[in-house]
Amino acid sequence: MKNKNISTFIACEAAYDEADIVLFGIPFDGTTSFRPGTRFAMQAIRPDSYGLETYSPYLQRDLEDTRVFDGGEVELPFGNTEKAMQEILDYTRQVVADGKKFMMVGGEHLVSLPTIQAAYEKYPNLHVIHLDAHTDLRQEFLGEELSHATVIRRCHDFLGDGRIFQFGIRSGTKEEFDWAKEHTHLEPFTATTLQETIEKLRDVPVYITIDLDVLDPSIFPGTGTPEPGGWTYRELMEAIQSFQSLNHIVAADVVELSPQYDVSGGSTAVACKTIREMLLTLAK
Repeated sequence: MKNKNISTFIACEAAYDEADIVLFGIPFDGTTSFRPGTRFAMQAIRPDSYGLETYSPYLQRDLEDTRVFDGGEVELPFGNTEKAMQEILDYTRQVVADGKKFMMVGGEHLVSLPTIQAAYEKYPNLHVIHLDAHTDLRQEFLGEELSHATVIRRCHDFLGDGRIFQFGIRSGTKEEFDWAKEHTHLEPFTATTLQETIEKLRDVPVYITIDLDVLDPSIFPGTGTPEPGGWTYRELMEAIQSFQSLNHIVAADVVELSPQYDVSGGSTAVACKTIREMLLTLAK
């Protein structure tokens, strides 16, 4: 895991030992229920990231001034979801044990479960900010408790009530929305209470998970489960800008790009830019 990756995200060329942040990909879409393909996300993201500038005019910071190690992609077994989750957990535990922040890129959203768990083991007071089109709060999906549709519910199993804050949600079962009223902070459609949440979480450890299907499919069609009625990119950037007021962001992820569903490359460009902004957010 400490060997330098031959192909890196733009400006993420620090050696592991000197890096403050570790970037890594999780090529897993084993529970995708509609359109698979998120396993190919990082293969598209790395070369396309060189279409970006390293400087963010939104955050007025530059990736050239950061120390990020690109660790490549975690090698996973095919056909064994539990073993794949354990491999991801083991990898992330090592990164955290080495005192690094991390930026994970999926993959389907289930891969956030072991990375959030590893962060929680290090920071027992961890809180999660979740941007998504979907609740991801099912107890099980088609008989499986490990699924992209259950990932936030599985995180609640160890985080408990009052630790998960969900924004942009516009799809889920009635049972999920009803359950959320008692167990998470869920704001459907918008993020009008995000600033209030950030004030509340300003000084506690925070993990940010961004499912890119929070964006409207007109902006981000390259995903497995597109959901109309989503955010503009400007709205996503406003959320990311507001994260700058958080004092203890320990890790983040960006998931659910399926590049093959957008041959224009626009969705991959959106993912690249979001990763740049979140790396700079982690590095602030």
